[in-house]
Amino acid sequence: MPEFKVVVADPEKGRSYQVTLEGEDAERLIGKRIGDVINGEIVGLPGYKLRITGGTDKDGFPMRPDIHGAGRHRVLLDGPPGFRPRRKGERRRKTVRGNTISEDIVQVNTVIVEYGEKPVEELLGEGGEEE
Repeated sequence: MPEFKVVVADPEKGRSYQVTLEGEDAERLIGKRIGDVINGEIVGLPGYKLRITGGTDKDGFPMRPDIHGAGRHRVLLDGPPGFRPRRKGERRRKTVRGNTISEDIVQVNTVIVEYGEKPVEELLGEGGEEE
């Protein structure tokens, strides 16, 4: 049974909220890709639309939108996510995840693209972290 920590970023307020998903709601995320828009009801935000922006797997490897599939790959990177070059032109081979959510993913990052009637603080609580 998969379990995800979904981080919901609110660009208007500059805050983020963490929601834990288990069971059937978590299974609805499997197979989704970075860039897909999902219904906010999955995380308790009726009327909201969320866009998946990334995530990490159980060992901390980040997801990359330009790598297809759900598995890990060792690729040559020249910028984020997964590698931050220290000098101009620096490249490095790093292990990253593909852009598809699987059971190995632990954290899924999302951003609100369409707001509902009620404010986010009312639905998810005041547990937002300021960015």
